[in-house]
Amino acid sequence: MYPNGYSSAPYPGTMSDGIRPGAYPIGRHLPRRRYWIHVLLFALTLLTTTAVGARLAQNFEHNRPAFELEGDFAALGPILSDPALLLTGLPFSLTLITILLAHELGHYFACTFYRVNASLPYFLPAPTIIGTFGAFIRIRSPIYSKRVLFDIGVAGPVAGFVFLLPALGVGLAYSKIVPGIALQGDLIFGSPPILSILQALVFPGIPDGDIYLHPIGRAAWVGLIATALNLLPIGQSDGGHILYTFFGKYHRLISRLAVAALIPIGFFYWYGWLLWAGFFLVFGMKHPPTIYDENQVGGARRKLAWLALLILVLSFALAPIRPGGTL
Repeated sequence: MYPNGYSSAPYPGTMSDGIRPGAYPIGRHLPRRRYWIHVLLFALTLLTTTAVGARLAQNFEHNRPAFELEGDFAALGPILSDPALLLTGLPFSLTLITILLAHELGHYFACTFYRVNASLPYFLPAPTIIGTFGAFIRIRSPIYSKRVLFDIGVAGPVAGFVFLLPALGVGLAYSKIVPGIALQGDLIFGSPPILSILQALVFPGIPDGDIYLHPIGRAAWVGLIATALNLLPIGQSDGGHILYTFFGKYHRLISRLAVAALIPIGFFYWYGWLLWAGFFLVFGMKHPPTIYDENQVGGARRKLAWLALLILVLSFALAPIRPGGTL
């Protein structure tokens, strides 16, 4: 299970059911839909992300660093008790939830198209600096075809990226110049390549460290980091599904090399990559086989694979977060 990714689980059904590759035997052993769980988790995530967004909005308005952890967490109580203050966090929370939802619905609608049984998105509220651990869908039936696997895997990151790009543009339009602000506070945020490119276009000649990113832009930044994590070519991440489609027999080797690459990056840039490397090692880098291993998946899907690689490159930051006061 990955942030903004999805998990799969075995489910009864074989090709003797007379269904097309990738399809799910509709009407057999269908699990009950517990919609209230999805609604409850969504509501809690909206609350936690809105509370974080309200503090971000306050800091932005008063030109304070985006995150001053002790003061920010102390301020959450008064924010939660004052609806007027809480509403100021909606630009951040609604932007972030829209990006996460677009990603997961990309997977979900691809599953629906191929009649692969999948749950609606589960959101994960959490007491983190962004108010959530992301979202995921659960796939309950086998995926028989590499083509279906690719389409389901690539749909999420592409859909999420389509939604986060305009959000990033709007966020930059509302951002402002405050000398040195991006290098102040308890946490300093790295700029993925696409953010640096757009900042140079919107604020020509202004150093990244002088640009105070609006909360809407910060939500898009979270979407970029989540997209990069999901597209890492490892295991059963979205990038791992794409990798398996084209390089099935080399999937495990490439996954190991990708994890190995995270280790020096973690030591030199961001220790968080070491945690992710450990996560992938613990939860495995294997990929369940598909029944139909087509050698040719078509030129259009190859172009989409290159697009996914481009999105990874544009979204990946060597040091997404580092403690304040460091270089």
